[in-house]
Amino acid sequence: MPDYPKPPFPDQPQAMPGETAKMDPVPDHGEASYKGSGRLEGQNAIITGGDSGIGRAVAIAFAREGANVLIAYLDEDKDAQEVARLIEAEGKQSVLVPGDISDPAHCRAIVDKAVEAFGRVDILVNNAAHQDSFEDIGEISDEEWQKTFATNIHAMFYLTKAAVPHMQEGSAIINTASVNADNPSPQLLAYATTKGAIQNFTGGLAQLLAEKGIRANAVAPGPVWTPLIPSTMPAEKVKEFGSQVPMKRPAQPVELAPVYVMLASKEASYVSGATVAVTGGKPII
Repeated sequence: MPDYPKPPFPDQPQAMPGETAKMDPVPDHGEASYKGSGRLEGQNAIITGGDSGIGRAVAIAFAREGANVLIAYLDEDKDAQEVARLIEAEGKQSVLVPGDISDPAHCRAIVDKAVEAFGRVDILVNNAAHQDSFEDIGEISDEEWQKTFATNIHAMFYLTKAAVPHMQEGSAIINTASVNADNPSPQLLAYATTKGAIQNFTGGLAQLLAEKGIRANAVAPGPVWTPLIPSTMPAEKVKEFGSQVPMKRPAQPVELAPVYVMLASKEASYVSGATVAVTGGKPII
């Protein structure tokens, strides 16, 4: 088993949404380690938040498994361009689409660009998210609450609704939920609430799309070492991040990627409506 970093981590404050290169240690997205085996050959994927963190690891894995990838991201151009380089190094097509997914029109534009580039959509990974920490409910502004829902759950609806008409039987939708859906952190009230909604949305969507032969599943990560952590959490929590789970460390993004590959692949043909926990030994109850 790889010797992944464990806390304590150094002090490393960042402005939201954070930059990968400024993290210490720099996250492992599988750049040097993920080996593909053609499980997604000829597929076309959209990944939101594909510039960093879990989305970046999934983009690298999908490309190495044979898929073309459109990456939707907010404004982290440097990170996104590096992921595009890694995708193209596998001989696969990459498309970069910056912009705010809280805008319904932008969500539709993302799907339109994927169809224009690839002809169809086979895999939709709704992964991008906004979070911030608050110690008191009075600290959460109306705007913050609305932004969290608009980014984390409303966009998921807009993107899915736009993508489904361009998906064929056998296509897959994978939504990033969280351990917070079942075990909410009080400091992440808005974020945790949206993650519960994502899990419920996924369960209903799987039933709604079954007749079309389109599967929908969710992944529920525990603590994962991504730019969201130093850019949204207090320094004392960053220092000990991941120590609360049985494995005593956060996941590296590369450790999530194989689950997304499995759920996107034909091997998961009877898996729909599921939430797969990747939590370092912490049970979801």
